Amino acid sequence: MNLNLMTHLTWKEYELRAQKDILILPIGSTEQHGPHLPLGVDAIISNQLALILADRTESLVAPVLSYGYKSQPTSGGGPLFPGTIDLSGASFTALVCDIIKEFLADGWQKIFVLNGHFENEAFIGEAADLLMRNQDTVFPKIVVAGWWNNISPEVMSRIFDQVEFPGWELEHAAVTETSLMMHFAPELVRKDQIVGEGLENYPSYQCFPPSRTLLPESGALHGAYSSSAEKGQLIAEDVVKNFITLLNKEFSKG
Repeated sequence: MNLNLMTHLTWKEYELRAQKDILILPIGSTEQHGPHLPLGVDAIISNQLALILADRTESLVAPVLSYGYKSQPTSGGGPLFPGTIDLSGASFTALVCDIIKEFLADGWQKIFVLNGHFENEAFIGEAADLLMRNQDTVFPKIVVAGWWNNISPEVMSRIFDQVEFPGWELEHAAVTETSLMMHFAPELVRKDQIVGEGLENYPSYQCFPPSRTLLPESGALHGAYSSSAEKGQLIAEDVVKNFITLLNKEFSKG
């Protein structure tokens, strides 16, 4: 039994936690991550980071939301690959709104949305804005953050010590995600399927419908060479440390 998991609590235990703790809502997606990583990467990473964070703070982890906004071909593959199950922007925003609205009705004052899918960012922000737009008190408060935006510069230099950082649009199923999965769920990483290919010429425009020839057949946007479980642990520890600083700052009543 993990008492930091909402799904492991009774309703009475849950009610007591809502009065004083932080509620963490991990959000990911279900989409292709090349031939070496599973479809659930974004949800797995956000959920695992949430569990570590809850273990080190007074927080409760809600069930991970495993479907997200559609990725574009040049930042994840989009509709070009089977297994990528997307929501429209309107559906995703409404879903996040409805879920958080229920938590607010249950009395949660401090809600942290831990995002694990690059394309979700604007729509989670839209949902939070719609819910809090007429809020004129300090609490309740919703804080939204993606793990990739909370890696310290000195750690980034250690992660990309052998290859150049390509930018977050192309860092899909590449060094950071592969390293985090090697750390969190090594049994799900097909190491023999890691490829070195990627998107060589990043287009300056989008075209609809997207061309199947835009991406390599593997779906990889950038190589995962130099990934390791050690780098994954380094990323996880740094992100959680920075999240703790963030939560202390934003949820302090002082």
